[in-house]
This record gives sequence, structure tokens and C-alpha cells, in this order.
Amino acid sequence: MTLSGTGKTYASAFAMREEAQGKVLFLVHREQIARQAIASYKNVFGKTKTFGLLSGNSKNFDTDYLFSTMQMMAKQEIRERFRRDEFQVIIIDEVHRIGAASYQNIIDYFHPQFWLGMTASPERTDSYDVYQAFDHNIACEIRLQQAMEEDLLCPFHYFGITDLQIDGKTVDDETGLRDFNRLTSDDRVNYVLEQAKYYGHNGDRVKGLVFCSSRKEAVALSEKFNERGLCTLTLTGEDGQEKREAAVERLVSENAENQLDYIFTVDIFNEGVDIPEINQVIMLRPTESPIVFVQQLGRGLRKAENKEYVVILDFIGNYKNNFMIPIALSGDRSYNKDNIRRYVLEGERIIPGSSTIHFDEISRKRIFSAIDAANFSDIKLIRENYTNLKNKLGRIPSLADFDKYGEMDVLRIFDNNSLGSYYKFLVKYEKDYKVRLSETEEKVVEFISKKLASGKRVHELILLERMLQYPYKVMSRLRNTLHSEYGIRMTEMAETSVVNVMTNEFPAGSGKKTYEDCIFLQKDEQTGDYRTPDEMQRMLQNPEFHQIVKELVDFGIARYKANYSDGYQDTALVLYQKYTYEDACRLLNWKNNEVPLNIGGYKYDKNTKTFPVFINYDKAEDIQDTIKYEDHFTSSSRLIAISKQSRTMESEDVQNFLKAEERGIKVELFVRKNKEDKISKEFYYLGRMKASGQAKEFIMENTDKTAVEIEWILDTPVREDIYEYIVNG
Repeated sequence: MTLSGTGKTYASAFAMREEAQGKVLFLVHREQIARQAIASYKNVFGKTKTFGLLSGNSKNFDTDYLFSTMQMMAKQEIRERFRRDEFQVIIIDEVHRIGAASYQNIIDYFHPQFWLGMTASPERTDSYDVYQAFDHNIACEIRLQQAMEEDLLCPFHYFGITDLQIDGKTVDDETGLRDFNRLTSDDRVNYVLEQAKYYGHNGDRVKGLVFCSSRKEAVALSEKFNERGLCTLTLTGEDGQEKREAAVERLVSENAENQLDYIFTVDIFNEGVDIPEINQVIMLRPTESPIVFVQQLGRGLRKAENKEYVVILDFIGNYKNNFMIPIALSGDRSYNKDNIRRYVLEGERIIPGSSTIHFDEISRKRIFSAIDAANFSDIKLIRENYTNLKNKLGRIPSLADFDKYGEMDVLRIFDNNSLGSYYKFLVKYEKDYKVRLSETEEKVVEFISKKLASGKRVHELILLERMLQYPYKVMSRLRNTLHSEYGIRMTEMAETSVVNVMTNEFPAGSGKKTYEDCIFLQKDEQTGDYRTPDEMQRMLQNPEFHQIVKELVDFGIARYKANYSDGYQDTALVLYQKYTYEDACRLLNWKNNEVPLNIGGYKYDKNTKTFPVFINYDKAEDIQDTIKYEDHFTSSSRLIAISKQSRTMESEDVQNFLKAEERGIKVELFVRKNKEDKISKEFYYLGRMKASGQAKEFIMENTDKTAVEIEWILDTPVREDIYEYIVNG
């Protein structure tokens, strides 16, 4: 059984206090950690138990709780001093290492009644499945936010600070290359020290850790700190245990003559070292992994007497993995871009208690740029997340498991153009998956996955749910279910929209050819209703295909209930959710989709009397003057938007905008920050708006084309965090 997360040693001590009756062996990978663990256990047990440390000088192993390094117990002559069943419980700290031969020798020798593994990073395994070693039993999983909620950790104040630009260049670039001369320049050292002094620390003096990218960088920076009157040193994996312990003792010492201000390191303090007195952590390296980031952050989160908080200073460069920072701070592993952006903006709202998170303006923009450019549908990322979840469960995950266990948003799989469905992913990358569908069945699964399973509208999903049970009168069954179970009265226009979507009449352009075999409905002349076509019924007789469709439908309905059931006014759209052009056309009940090029910035649909407006808020520098519309918010409830070129006050589209209310036209607003996100191509839905009456015709700059500037009043002011991101992010 494994324990993962934060505060593992105390958690195991409390567990042993409740459960263990016999002797317990506690295995760690460094003697210093063993001593710290003994101290933690003594705090929990007091004098009710005896504790011993197994070392080269040990004589008496007969204690209730024996603590040992793995290296010591891995020695055959030491191990064989104990009976195979000597210990009722054996606890392994940092259990993600157990694939190593030394760990396996110990595991093969001992036969306790109970194994307990502990790790803050169960996912950090190259090939060995940690979960499998413990029959996929997870006793307790505590993530950073929960640990903060439970008051297990010290509050922290995190500051994301823009790293220094030298001669107009940052210390690194978007490719991840780092310039050593700029990294260790006097200007950067002075800048780091200025920031460290400005943001300060808790207590009378600083007791800090500095994480660097390389040993060479750490040594150079330590020397330059010392030249400026501080007392620092560097520790790396090349330094022995004695030197490490001596350095830690100097860092926390109250002896003024021997004190260290900072320890510079690369990675040896990532895990398994508790220095509760640390009151400042400085990060001078790119964040390549959320796991490592939290481990390094965690070095400062241990509680200590008279320690109220720890200050975390993260110097953020221009590297492409900046998006890892909010992922790490939030603990959200869904790789949903909207979630990540919100965490950057909301800061301390996402962290319980008195902790705070703050990014300066440039750092925030750099992170947003990294999020926009990131491809979260990358197959490498998908496979890593899939493997983590499979290892945790001990089986092939279902679609619902990704949501249940907080793993990657499975829509990232659907978005991947080489996949398109979870079925296709499993066929390509899961050797234990034996299901194989026909080419047509596979295409139907892809259609449902890409077009419907997000849950943005429930109608098609309910129709499929009914079809899985009853092939006839499917439209009347859909109406009844929508009304009785979801409180939705389906309009005639909505019915036409659903029919067109499910008969391949809705798509435009190449989309029509792509899913030409995805026909779910056929008019039944006898009943006047719709029925499932014979070919679809035949496919549904295949139990494997039937099960895949059912799983997709159940997943989509669950997503609808979680994210899209609270429709705005009389629409199927949800305020602040994101939609593509195609989503908007479908959910506004248009008979046919329109390709984005035909929509431009807006398009009026006479049948539904809906007039969606699509705004790219940030314009590219190289955009043509004839389409460089200066749309902008003047407040959270007012927007200035520009018509298409060659329009006058008398143009039909302008008149429809200005007289929308009297003509019964509903103007819907969709806004995205920019067009840089090539993957999702989605807009925030910001509700309905009305022309204020303020409008003027003008000549577009650097052209001879006219356009009309219109002021709009939003029915609902834009929510603060979304407004801040769009306008200032």
C-alpha cells in the first residue's frame, strides 16, 4: 500500500500508532532523513515506543521501530541478521526508487504482514510500476492544496518575477537555451539580490535555498554572492553526506560566526530533506516538471517554531515550458488551457489559507504566451498521462477515470489529429487492448468523440442514449427525455439543428465528406418520426462498438451536467465557457455550419435571427490594415466594435446591429484573446449585447475604406478574471 503526497512521515507515524502491533522497519535513502524520521515518530509516540538507528556501529537492533538506510539494509550480511518475518510492517520512503536492484533485494528477502510505500512523486518512474508493486492500493493521497487546507504545511508567499534582460535579451529563450555569461553576470546577481532583499523573509535573518540549472552555474553564483558580503556555498550530488549535513547545520545555526545565508544546489534538495527553518527559496532555473517544482517548493514549506511563512522567489525567463508553473501551483493536471490561465490570474484564490501567489505583469504575459503556444494534445504528453493513470488503477482507464482521478482532460486525445478518439489511441499505443472496429464504426466513434462528447449540448447525446435502447420514434423519445429529465423544451429550430447534425446535413466544406457515413437518423414515413437507419442498427449489434458508443455518451452527458447545463437566458450557451465557430453555429440552431472565412467577424442568420460577433482581441502585428479592427472594451460592460470594411451607417448589417431590439435580433458576443492558440481555436462566450446608440462612420487608417464604430452594452458585465485576462493579460 502506498502513501503519496506531502507530510508522509507524520502520516505514516499516525497510521502505525493505530495499526501496528509488532516491530516496524522504516527504510530511507539517507541517514540524515532516518534521524529526522525518528524525531517525527518520537513526537507522535512520545516514550511509549523504543526507536533505533541501524548504522555501522549499531549493536542492538531489538527496538519497536528500527530506522535504516536502504544502502545499509541492502548489504546481505546486515539483512540476514534479521528473520524474514522479523517485522510486522516495513515502510519504504521515496518508494518510486524501488525498481533499483538494492531495493528489490530487500523486498525479495523480507516477508512482513504489510508493506507501506511513501512517495511525493509516484509518477516519476522510468519503467517500474510503483503502484503494481503494492497491488494498486493507495492508502492516502495528499496533494499540495489539500495539505495546505489541513494546515500540514507552512504558508508561503510566491512571487513570479521577470528574470533580468541584459542587452535586450533574457537569460534564456523560448527554445530553452540558457546563456551562462548572462546567467552569472554581475548585473543579474545584483538584480537577484535586490529582489531577495525587497521581498524579504520571515525571521531575523535569511536561511535560504537557491535552485540552479547546473553545478557550474551554482558555483559561479555562490562565489558572486560571497563577493557581496553574504556567506554561501554550493552542494551537488558529488558532495558526501558529511559535507551536506555540516552545510545544513550552518544554515540553521544561530552561531553568528559560522552561519550560512544560502545553500546553492541543483537537485539534491528536491526530495527527502527536511530543513524546517528555511524561510526563503530562490528558483533560478526553468520549470521543466510540475513534480520537481513542488518538491523544490516543498523544501520551504516545513513548519518550524516561530516560522510564520516562507517566501518563494521564482525568476521567470522566456522559456517555452513556463506553463508548468501554474500547473504545479494549482495541482491541476487536466492540461486545460482555460484552467491554467485562470490560476495565473486568480493567484491566492486557488491556495487555501493565508498563502499568496503573485506574478508580475511581464511574467504573466510570458506564461500566457507559453500557454497559447503549448500543444497539450501532443502525443508524448498524452501517453505520459495515460501511463500514470493506468499504473495507478492497474487496468486500462475508462474515459470517466480521467475526470475522476484528476488526470489530463481526455478531450486532448480527441483534439489530436492523428487520433481523434480514445479508441484510436488504445489501438495505437495499448498492447493489452484487443478491440478492433470496422472502418465505418471507427469513423462513427471519431465523430461522436470530436463533435459531441465535450457535452456542450446534451440533445444529440440523449438522442444517442435513446437510440442505444430503442431504434424507433427516437425524436419523440428525445423530446420527452429532455423535458422530463432536463427541463428543456425542444424548439422546432433546435429539432431541425439536431436532425441536420445527425444526418450530416449540418457540415460545410470538407467536413461533409469526412463524416459521410455518420448517419444516425432516417425519416420514418409510417410514423412521421425518425428511426435509426438499418446500417447503424447493424453496427450497434456489435457489443464492442455498442459499449464504446455508450461510454462516450455517458462521458458526454456527465460533462454536460458538470459544465454546460446552466444555459444563458434562453440559449444553449453557457457564460464564460469556450466555443469554436462550429459550436456557435450548432448551438444557435443554425441549419448549416459556416466556415470561419465566411463568418469573418460576424454573420447574421435570418432563420434564427441570431447575430454572433466573434472578436480576436489582440491583433497580430502584420495584419492587413483593412481588417485591423480596433475592437476594445472600455469597461467590463461596454465594448467598442468595428464593422467590416466598406460599410456605412446604411449598410444592412450595421442597421441590423443598431436596430436589433426592434427587429427581434439577438446579438451574441464571443471573444478570444488572440489567434495564437492554433489547437483549440475557441472563444469565450460573454452573453448578449445591445447597441448603445453611439455609432459613427469613419475611414479606416491607411486605407480608403469606410467602416462603422459601434458602442455596445453587455447584458452581463464580464467576470473580473476573464476581463482582466482579455484586456491586460
